[in-house]
Amino acid sequence: MVNGQQVGKEDFEISPSGNNWVARGNSEIQSPQGSSRVNGTLELKPDGTPIHYQWSTEGAKKASATVAFSGSKADIELRLEGARPYNQQFTFNSPLVVVLDNNLYHQYAILGRIYDWDKKGAQTFSVLVPQEITPGSITVESLGKQDVAGTKLDELRVKTEDNEIDAFFDGPKLMRLIAPAAKAEIIRE
Repeated sequence: MVNGQQVGKEDFEISPSGNNWVARGNSEIQSPQGSSRVNGTLELKPDGTPIHYQWSTEGAKKASATVAFSGSKADIELRLEGARPYNQQFTFNSPLVVVLDNNLYHQYAILGRIYDWDKKGAQTFSVLVPQEITPGSITVESLGKQDVAGTKLDELRVKTEDNEIDAFFDGPKLMRLIAPAAKAEIIRE
């Protein structure tokens, strides 16, 4: 929802795959520039460390990429319609990199699993936004139980240099995201 109006929908599944986990998501977003579809598949180790990520988008532009994680490095191959593939490598402080891609909100559920709820307090993670080819860091902090639409949910505040998102969980289940600056809210059905 943006400004209270529905602008999209995401379907996702997070499931075991051998000893690892796979998170798959598909979203459809309507914007003034038209509609777009985003697909992403993220393979993770049991502790949340990413192994491989693949995404594609169709709409005003077509693009896709694969990201191979190895230790604290990420190798990206970006493919844009009508252009030669572009390769880039990033090095992070740790192999535990949080993938938070554009319009694939289920990835915040993975962040909720990585956050140490027992330790609480502000925790900093390396982050990669693959569609923007942007590495960085995020700070995540528990704000405790909050009353959200009549339900008590655990809130995590996720901060970057230029954004702040509130994620609400019922146990391990992501229920809602609020991005105040964008006037956007994602509500789990």
